[in-house]
This record gives sequence, C-alpha cells and structure tokens, in this order.
Amino acid sequence: MSGWVAVAGLGPGAEDLVTPEVRAALAEATDVVGYIPYVARVAPRPGLALHPSDNRVELERARLALDLAARGRRVVVVSSGDPGVFAMASALFEALEGCENTPDIRILPGITAMLAASARLGAPLGHDFCAINLSDNLKPWALIEKRLRLAAEADFAMAFYNPRSKARPEGFARVLEILREACGPDRLISFARAVSTPDEALNTVTLAEARPEMADMRTVVILGNSATRRAGAWVYTPRSVP
Repeated sequence: MSGWVAVAGLGPGAEDLVTPEVRAALAEATDVVGYIPYVARVAPRPGLALHPSDNRVELERARLALDLAARGRRVVVVSSGDPGVFAMASALFEALEGCENTPDIRILPGITAMLAASARLGAPLGHDFCAINLSDNLKPWALIEKRLRLAAEADFAMAFYNPRSKARPEGFARVLEILREACGPDRLISFARAVSTPDEALNTVTLAEARPEMADMRTVVILGNSATRRAGAWVYTPRSVP
C-alpha cells in the first residue's frame, strides 16, 4: 500500500470544531506526527503510532512524516487551528524540496484561532484585515515593527498570534506602544484567550487601557480598524468604507 501525508488542522481547541475531513484522516492514519500538546489531542488506538516532539523542530517533524510515508505509512501531521497559518504545511513543503520521491500529500484546513476568536467577539475582522505572528523566533524584530506600522497606516484590522511569552515579555509592550502611536488611544483591541476551551476568556478595551499582561501564548489579540465599534456586548467592523 502506498503511503501518504495529510497535514491537518485540529481547530482552536474544542473537539466539535475539528472538521469531519480531519476526523476521517485520523481514523485512517497509522502515524500521527506533531508538537507535543497537539498530538495529545489525538486519542490513542491500536495500530496508531504517536510521534510527539518539542517546539522549534518543525523541519525535523516534516522530514519524519515524509520518511514514514515513503515506507508506506499513512501519516497525519497535526497542527492547531489551520495547518497553513503559522503552522506545519509550509514546513512540510520546505522539507519536500530536494526529495526525489513525492508522496501523496493533502492539506486539510481547520478553523483558525483568529477566526474562532473573531466569531466569539462578534465580527471585528468584518473588513480587510491581516494576521501577524509577533514571535521573533523565525524573523527579525525589525521586520515585525515594520509590518505593524505599515498595517496601521493601511488601516487594516489586525490579528496577532504568539503575542507574549515568558521568554520575551517585553515584545508585546513595544507592540502596544507602536499601535498607540500609529492608531491613537481610542482604538478597540480585544484579547481572546483559549477560545472554545473551558479556559476561554474575552476582554475588549481601548489601546489606552491595554496592558501587556492581558496576553499570553494562548491569546489571540485582535485590533480593530478606525471604523471598528461596539454593538452592545459585541465588537464589529462595518463592511462599508466611510
């Protein structure tokens, strides 16, 4: 039997947000490869080998998946959210460069944390928006600052991934400074932590009220554009341009 690789998004956390397509791939799999907490979301069963690994080894995970598929295994590489958004799909294709034999590859979309957070809040991403990963592990901090300023100048709503970790607590404080300079103190900013899990917490404030400690690595932060406003308990961005 020929092997294959499916790169699957497990969604933001709740089991009912895992798509039927991803469930079907997991049911067929002989191997599951991924970051430790994501593999832990997959129920063990006879005939399924789990291959959890630590953070920052994306290429090693991808190469393992390709090697297993070359040996005829049916491999699912798991990511949270969607595998094409700051996740394993791009790592798999990077590892694929230079490979002589290409296995059957499928990318299975999932619900991103960004979109799950937006739905919980209302519709803050209702008009043009961008997503920025605030971790400087894989790109220089100067590039992050440049993209923040340009996105603010273009009046995009913005969704921020990986805003604040224990290893780099100062970075998000600088992000808030830049956003206040570029957008003013009254712009709405929402903090959506652990959306769709029992630990979910939502908080919308102005940039003047925002504090770095409101975010951690389980938080997606959504900054509205200049038209974003409240409608009762909800936050939304109109689809029309003023």
